[in-house]
Amino acid sequence: MKQTYQYDVLIIGSGAAGLTSALQLDKNLSIALISKASLQAGASWLAQGGIAAVFDKDDSADAHITDTLVAGAGLCHADSVRLVVENGPSAVRWLIEQGVAFTQDDDRQSYHLTQEGGHSHRRILHTNDATGKEVTGTLVDQVIAAQNIDIFEQYCAVDLVTQTDKNTNIHRCTGAYLLDIKSSAIALFQAKSVILASGGASKAYLYTSNPDGASGDGIAMAWRKGCRVANMEFNQFHPTCLYHPKAKSFLITEALRGEGAILQLPDGSPFMQNFHPDAELAPRDVVARAIDHEMKRLGSDCVYLDISHKPADFIQSHFPTVYEQCLSFGIDITLDPIPVVPAAHYTCGGIMVGHEGQTDLHNLYAIGENAFTGLHGANRMASNSLLECLVYAQAAAQSINQNIHQIPESDFIPEWDESRVSHSDEDVVISHNWDELRRFMWDYVGIVRTNKRLERAQHRIKLLQKEIQEYYSNCKVTRDLLELRNLATVSELIIRCAMERKESRGLHFTLDYPELASTAQDTIMVPPNY
Repeated sequence: MKQTYQYDVLIIGSGAAGLTSALQLDKNLSIALISKASLQAGASWLAQGGIAAVFDKDDSADAHITDTLVAGAGLCHADSVRLVVENGPSAVRWLIEQGVAFTQDDDRQSYHLTQEGGHSHRRILHTNDATGKEVTGTLVDQVIAAQNIDIFEQYCAVDLVTQTDKNTNIHRCTGAYLLDIKSSAIALFQAKSVILASGGASKAYLYTSNPDGASGDGIAMAWRKGCRVANMEFNQFHPTCLYHPKAKSFLITEALRGEGAILQLPDGSPFMQNFHPDAELAPRDVVARAIDHEMKRLGSDCVYLDISHKPADFIQSHFPTVYEQCLSFGIDITLDPIPVVPAAHYTCGGIMVGHEGQTDLHNLYAIGENAFTGLHGANRMASNSLLECLVYAQAAAQSINQNIHQIPESDFIPEWDESRVSHSDEDVVISHNWDELRRFMWDYVGIVRTNKRLERAQHRIKLLQKEIQEYYSNCKVTRDLLELRNLATVSELIIRCAMERKESRGLHFTLDYPELASTAQDTIMVPPNY
């Protein structure tokens, strides 16, 4: 099979960010779009809530900006927030032009806007409760139809390729090595520009709403090649994932609470009013901590989310995906409350980028959940993430369109050498380390943290990384090994960032420093030797 590919642009990741950037790039550029599984397997496809943008005449960009800044607990970058919010409506209109069918009001004269936690207005455009499927499905159809985009499914990134220009001494990204999962061969993809759109790192935790591919690949690869990473301590735990032995981390959309669903203890009593004046519409971190507190206080496996007081036809029409999924597990949400637990959901930190998605490494861009833009601060507000994907994907594509023709051809890059490695007969090492990593991250670096828990986690991660590196150096790579290696890297970054933050702010809550620090500062990690 072919071992080396040459493209103008290499996009690693096929969610909303990756798909949007591919479609926004110049049609004369050759593009390779990489998907670790199928094009429909990422987190974007699973997004239920919607996209936040100002479409209501009573709403305003300033109100959306203020809500985002408040939710971000003093750590949002105001310029990034304004950039995303002000470009939001045009980005959504571009989606509509691509064929995305958002739910309309009954009179079909305008779009139905819903409200979620942290928002002061109804500004969430959605397609019932399956917005991600509608958006991603529409963009996938457009990408498949595009003549200049080649799609590589079942490919897993191994590492980025970098070179230093002899004349300018500029260090730049010139491609990546990728594992063809089906054949186990490793191919070299050379490109003038590379976009990382590989998603977040929530698989570092035992319970997560994310698909299997959310192993922090982009963040880990960029870190290894000298890119700064910031605010990895801010992991958003979605308050309400379905708690059922046969349900694989099915997310119960926040829009249920937006439409009146009540959180209840096992005895049926509500409790959110004891934690926040907005009760069920409090920011996600408040709701997740409240649930975590009540579960630990009572020793219960879950709490319950009840929307059965609403008319059955309203529930079935507004939340068909949740209704059908719960029904498949024997839960009729028109009659019964839904058992729920918090789960790792969104990585607010990531690779540091500028307003065009440019990283510290020349010709390498990062967009979507693996990027740190400054939009989310210490807590992501609901439905801002898909908006960020669209706006930064467009900005990165425009930057590449303007600059790519000035980028020189790369020097010779050798093909992947695995002549000195062997097939492993000890794959149990990978599965054991994978399980141990996710368990101690959940126990020690979860919703509530302490110095002692973080120190234990740091000790364990150092031992694990040593084992993983030894395994990686001597055995043929597999998807499981690559993901474990990357998860160990991002877990270390999460732990180090958490240890540096001597306060409780937004999604980072520690019993040792329960108060807010007087000044809000990002936690920036600089790679060694750079």
